[in-house]
Amino acid sequence: MQVLFKYFFALMLCLVSGTAMAQSEYRVRAGDTLQVEVLEDPSLNRSVVVLPDGRFSFPFAGSLPAAGRTADQIRTSVTQAIAGNFAATPNVFIGVQPAPREPAAPREPAPKPVISVYIMGEVGSSGMIEVKPGTTFLQALSQAGGLTPFAATKRLQLRRTDPVTRAQKVYRVNYRAIMDGAALNRDISLIEGDVIVVPERRLFE
Repeated sequence: MQVLFKYFFALMLCLVSGTAMAQSEYRVRAGDTLQVEVLEDPSLNRSVVVLPDGRFSFPFAGSLPAAGRTADQIRTSVTQAIAGNFAATPNVFIGVQPAPREPAAPREPAPKPVISVYIMGEVGSSGMIEVKPGTTFLQALSQAGGLTPFAATKRLQLRRTDPVTRAQKVYRVNYRAIMDGAALNRDISLIEGDVIVVPERRLFE
């Protein structure tokens, strides 16, 4: 029985010590509630809320800082502030009730990367379009609504500006040959800023 009592006492001591350690390390934040007790004058005992500016008010002490401080640091501040009203240094005890914290907002998924390319001329919808990296010449044309009946399918152009030198290169693309399977290697993957030009076909072209 004596062994069981010693075990129970040791367990309770560990629990109390753990709680005290957590309280001593906790940094008070705005919205927390402080339970202030003065042993020599119970009329001063009260619960006070830490205001948004990080301070709280207490009789004989006025406004005191609390945010960012531990319970022990706040106890020292209160003791020093009210000590002049007592014959001897008062015994002050501080308890902290943390305010409920709002759950963190769920993270929005990161937007998928896109590149901007420009398509002009004889297509269903000309202008700037945003496509995924790796999109090919033909895929971009499809996204722009395809070619019109007046497109010069053998004389399409891909204009690409070097991002370092700013020099522009013009690649001629035979759309008909790609579609026939004779020039699949010309279905080039696009990069940021590429410009596709689809000229109007000439008479009898």
